[in-house]
Amino acid sequence: MSNNRPLLNDPSVFPTDEILKNMLAESYTAFEKLSAILNGQGAVMKWKYYNDGKAWLCNVSYKKKTVFWLSVWNGYFKINFYFLERHLEGIAALKIAENSFTLQKEWGKMIPVTFEISRSEQLPDLLKMVEFKKKAK
Repeated sequence: MSNNRPLLNDPSVFPTDEILKNMLAESYTAFEKLSAILNGQGAVMKWKYYNDGKAWLCNVSYKKKTVFWLSVWNGYFKINFYFLERHLEGIAALKIAENSFTLQKEWGKMIPVTFEISRSEQLPDLLKMVEFKKKAK
């Protein structure tokens, strides 16, 4: 699914629901469901434009702890978690389909775990990772 750059590149255009709906197309339903679940659990979703990546990203946090970053791509959205090596065993123990996420190359001490979400059926695996991240020390 990967293109090289996320969408939402104009710093003067805040990602409203209407804009997200247009860019995510059919995957907007999955985004909406995920947002509703996260809001119901007390998560804070904050959009901010980042100059280093030249794109708007959504930081999702619980009680000041960043759980993941969300970026918008053409017809889907990406979720990036960042873990330490000591968390890999716990991730492996989660009952998540191996093809539902990718482990990226280490970034400093952090290991990025990426989900590319285009359908609501992918959310249960993603939410298992969210729960794991919330508890990870």
